[in-house]
Amino acid sequence: MSTQKLIQSTAKSKSEIGSYDHYIAIDWSMANMAIAHMSRRDEKPRVFERESDIEELKKYLSSLKGRKIITIEETGSAHWLYLELMGYADRILICDPFHNRWLCQGPKTDKIDAGKLCELLRAGLLKEIYHSDSSIYELRTLISAYDDVVRAGVRNLNQKDALERDHRNTGKSAGFIVGVLDKNIELYRLNKEQYEQRFQKYCRANKLARYQDELPGIGTIGAVKIIASVVDARRFPYAGKYLSYCGLVKHEKLSGGRSYGRRKPRYSRMLKSVYKTAAKAVLRGNSPFRQHYDRLLTKGVGEHNAEHAVARYIARVSYGMLKSGKRYDLNRLKERDKEIK
Repeated sequence: MSTQKLIQSTAKSKSEIGSYDHYIAIDWSMANMAIAHMSRRDEKPRVFERESDIEELKKYLSSLKGRKIITIEETGSAHWLYLELMGYADRILICDPFHNRWLCQGPKTDKIDAGKLCELLRAGLLKEIYHSDSSIYELRTLISAYDDVVRAGVRNLNQKDALERDHRNTGKSAGFIVGVLDKNIELYRLNKEQYEQRFQKYCRANKLARYQDELPGIGTIGAVKIIASVVDARRFPYAGKYLSYCGLVKHEKLSGGRSYGRRKPRYSRMLKSVYKTAAKAVLRGNSPFRQHYDRLLTKGVGEHNAEHAVARYIARVSYGMLKSGKRYDLNRLKERDKEIK
């Protein structure tokens, strides 16, 4: 994306934030809730604290006339509040607490935090964490549970392998331990198969997931993980933002014309794993991705860096498919490769 387009996109986002009549920040806990409110003309927020009561909060929001935007920091109760308050505001912005460094300065109470959040919201300085009320949320829950099953299963497999390799599978308790591990492994394989059947069913019913499944190296599991993580590709204005979210690029630190190295962004480990695994898979076949890898090697690029470049290539194609709603076109990729040559 050009600098001009990026400036226009940022200006559009800030102008949208400035179009509301009421700005409300909520600091919610089990015991109490702190609510900060600013109108369009206010210079400072009005903050009050009450015992936590969702019905009272809804009544308060209903009493405000005009367009309303609410912000809540990402916590364990954030999605519940998001769903509960959807009908009481024009927009609900779940913000990233790691981004709100200002909250760390000076004294800290729920009322102070709510007031600062409200001012950051009014200024358009909050970083949003994407939430959705659609069926994607159910898929995200399913993916999370699947990952838990896989981790537990792999742990049992490793424990059994360690017993056998270290010759500790003999003795009075060894038989019992191995028996328990075998039962857990059998249950893991059964549960894993059931989850994968659900994912295959989802891919057949969802066009975008089906298209991702067709992309070399991705597969059914990778496809549903991409859909569950991304939700809506339009929240990434251009491919560079998406690659950053996937952890496939680093941010360079420059000051005074001098580079102070690069740092990793905060990224989705799930997406990085999907695209890195896909890169390893496509290198075993003959596709435009493999040809891109070979071309990089002939230019003197190291194997690790070339493989990482292939992961970025796959992620770019995947992002383009999500944003356009079109399927993977092998001929188009071949034509692009000819242009690069």
